[in-house]
Amino acid sequence: MSDQSEAPVTPVEAYEPPYYLAVFTTVRTQDQNGYGETNARMEELVRDIPGYLGMDHAQTPGELGITVAYFRDADALTEWRSNAEHRAAQQRGRAEWYQNYTLHVAKVERSHGFTRP
Repeated sequence: MSDQSEAPVTPVEAYEPPYYLAVFTTVRTQDQNGYGETNARMEELVRDIPGYLGMDHAQTPGELGITVAYFRDADALTEWRSNAEHRAAQQRGRAEWYQNYTLHVAKVERSHGFTRP
């Protein structure tokens, strides 16, 4: 058992549409040298983009990784896509960390949520 207390798991809230999301699904290679540090840096960088709303992550037992990033508008998403450090991390990901991946970008037209009281 871990001695660390963990924050409760909650999804990114439902925002008033329209907004955008990027769904990044991956299968990683065995060599993950430097991945954790780079991933932490990317999460730090994206938080500074005006219009960034949040991010959800999931990992299946079969090692399929799913990351969904939410952005208020297309400009915020474009700023993230164009970030030089992010571009360098993408190149390293293709060279070292990902067996394969897909990226889907979508405009959200409907959104709602539920929280048990």
